[in-house]
Amino acid sequence: MQNDHVPVGSVGIWTFNLELVPSAQAQEHVAELEELGYPAVWIPEALGREAMSHAALLLAGSKSIVVCTGIASIWARDAMAMNAAHNTLTEAHPNRFLLGIGVSHQPMVDAVRGQRYSRPLSTMREYLDRMDSAVFMAAPPSHAPQRVLAALGPKMLALAAERSAGAHPYFVPVEHTPFAREALGQGPLLAVEQAVVLETDPHRAREIARKHTGVYTSLPNYTNNLRRFGFGDEDFNGAGSDRLIDAIVAWGGPDAVIDRVRSHLDAGADHVCVQVIGDHSTEVPVREWRELAPALTTM
Repeated sequence: MQNDHVPVGSVGIWTFNLELVPSAQAQEHVAELEELGYPAVWIPEALGREAMSHAALLLAGSKSIVVCTGIASIWARDAMAMNAAHNTLTEAHPNRFLLGIGVSHQPMVDAVRGQRYSRPLSTMREYLDRMDSAVFMAAPPSHAPQRVLAALGPKMLALAAERSAGAHPYFVPVEHTPFAREALGQGPLLAVEQAVVLETDPHRAREIARKHTGVYTSLPNYTNNLRRFGFGDEDFNGAGSDRLIDAIVAWGGPDAVIDRVRSHLDAGADHVCVQVIGDHSTEVPVREWRELAPALTTM
């Protein structure tokens, strides 16, 4: 079995929007991302498609792009099922699938899934133990399955370095990237999500950005992490202060996006997955992906 690193490249795309169109259209969009030169696309698991079957559809509709889950929830399937899906997709699409897994958030786990969220760090460690000891008696993959953990704080980052190929921080300022790199050490993959708004008017850009940040400013996993970098209660009201918006969302023209991505890379990130936030959240941001491609795919 080969142990090659999954080739996600320096910059990819992170998107919820593929879930909002029929599967055939989602496949067409990923095929275009591939043609535009993006080496990787990240997909979530929340209230839409089941992450592993969604990844399978996108892999089947493309030829070379790496499909990454950002993230597949450990509460959505038991460890044996996660391991089986991981091996199955890696065998079917060698070196093209990166499994990102995470502990999600208490409101999603308790209220939506009807389970009980508790002890996220030890729960993740126990889940990884069960994945690693799971029996898989189908045809094995030719490349070693690779996984990363959704990680923000030092303990989860340390676990990511110990038990996975790296970490996938989400909803973080650039200041988090050197913090994460130090916690991970050199070697593990650091794949950072970066939200962007292609709008140069400050008021309008922040208005659009708040449609995104408002989803997350009530979630303790994110706000507790942001407190490490000097943000406080006043920054989490009303979907986020201007200071928080500017730290989390890169807004402006393509140059502003490029500068923010480069800041993460210079600070220690190996990969930045860009999430385009549009004025209409139900539209797939194809125009923006095309506009950004010449710069982002050559970084």
